[in-house]
Amino acid sequence: MPAYNEAERIRQAMDRVLALDFVAELIVIDDGSLDGTPEIAESIEDSRITVIRQPMNQGKGAALRTGFAAAAAPYVAVHDADLEYDPADIERLLGPLRDGRADVVFGSRFIGSDEHRVLYYWHSVGNKILTTLSNMATNINLTDMETCTKVFRREVIQSLDLREDRFGFEPEVTAKIAIAGHRIYEVGVSYSGRTYAEGKKIGWKDGLRAVYVIGKYSRAAGRLQNRWRS
Repeated sequence: MPAYNEAERIRQAMDRVLALDFVAELIVIDDGSLDGTPEIAESIEDSRITVIRQPMNQGKGAALRTGFAAAAAPYVAVHDADLEYDPADIERLLGPLRDGRADVVFGSRFIGSDEHRVLYYWHSVGNKILTTLSNMATNINLTDMETCTKVFRREVIQSLDLREDRFGFEPEVTAKIAIAGHRIYEVGVSYSGRTYAEGKKIGWKDGLRAVYVIGKYSRAAGRLQNRWRS
């Protein structure tokens, strides 16, 4: 659970995760918060909790790299501290992993009949464009590349050489999973997005970075495929 300046939400976010009986560990990575987020996280008493403090704000991708390295459970789920996603949905994402069909499961906001808060039109357009570009670069058919809810076999996520520090994590991890040939499934999830006034952090610059990241790792994919052919 990466967290940056989420003092108003971190306790509720952690409580919702810890209420799930299948959760073996909860690793909270504080990304240099200035509002007391790590102190609140550390005040919650539960043997499953590990709180790691980043020395300065580096971005979601950097925080996740730290969390992935510390994970010990068989399956690793990414769940943000902003209350936009319901952690109870993770149990359904675990299904294809537990029965051996998948190596990675994405939680899609665009399939299924789960509840969704109605928000920004242009965000949804941007998401679909980025997902389409990612699919073209990787030759897979995801509906929601930018989803924050993802579950991995631990050995899969720990085997990836991830570099992106901010929200470029999403297209980077997608490309590297596809290049490696891991089996990917999607499961519908609910979504209660928040507004910028409520603390939403991703912006248009992150969208431009995502386009760059998609292009960067698609070139890497092409070089790798050429080596295989030779």
